Amino acid sequence: MSKKIKPNRYRPEPGNVSEGLLNDSGDAIDFCLKCIMIVAFISILSLASIFIYDFFTQSSFFNIKNIKISGLDRVEKQDIMSMTGLTGDENIFSINVFTLEKQIASHPWVQSVRVKRHLESILSISIVEQTPLAIVRIENLSDILINTQGTAFKEYDPENDRISNLPIITGLDLTAQEGQYRFHGPLFDAIMTLLNMKDINPVTQIKGDPNTGIIVDIIDTYNRAPENSNSIISIKLGFDDFKAKLDKAGKISRYIGKNFPDKAICAMDLFNLHKVFIKTKMADTLHTNFEKGV
Repeated sequence: MSKKIKPNRYRPEPGNVSEGLLNDSGDAIDFCLKCIMIVAFISILSLASIFIYDFFTQSSFFNIKNIKISGLDRVEKQDIMSMTGLTGDENIFSINVFTLEKQIASHPWVQSVRVKRHLESILSISIVEQTPLAIVRIENLSDILINTQGTAFKEYDPENDRISNLPIITGLDLTAQEGQYRFHGPLFDAIMTLLNMKDINPVTQIKGDPNTGIIVDIIDTYNRAPENSNSIISIKLGFDDFKAKLDKAGKISRYIGKNFPDKAICAMDLFNLHKVFIKTKMADTLHTNFEKGV
């Protein structure tokens, strides 16, 4: 009687081995096919993208039909066209708006600029020009224009800049900061505070001194009789409290007009609000303490 052979549980049946190999090879083929399809899809998509890009950036159908430039006052349109090299025949999608903005911003009168594409092949350029605040006069250098932020933005050219009635500032120096020359310090801050004040008489000149502050030449409205007054009055203001000091100047004007009608104010020293010195047209000097006075 033969002995019954038991299957070896540690060794797979021959049929099972071949089926496992077939399954593994089938999975590998499927994976390879998927990879090939993905690569082919990406290649086709890339080619299509290149074709679409070339079509939009090279087709004359999308050439610029109109260039609209807004915000120009001092800057000429022809200057903008020359700086950017635009002729109006360019494809609107081929131009780099960031490059155009950088080119236009290099113009000294341009504070900021934005370039946008629009439908119907329209290119718009919006410009904000510099607002000049004052002229800074420095010995042995050209006069410099500063804007409302106190930034020096160009040399002053009287013939071409077409500016009038700007105050002239003296007593400042340019200093190098972070690779740029600029104005800064307590004296400059005091001048900017004064220039940005509202509802003050027009200032024609500001003389700065790092030790004593600022003296302003201001349009005269302090003398009651115009025939007896100067057109400009010099007022020493120091470094701060400008509103209070100019209010005091108004009180002084009314006091002199009431009590000394035959005299006209030529200059005031308001460095110290409690000790005010006044110079009249006849060169008399009046000294009063306004804690006890007007």
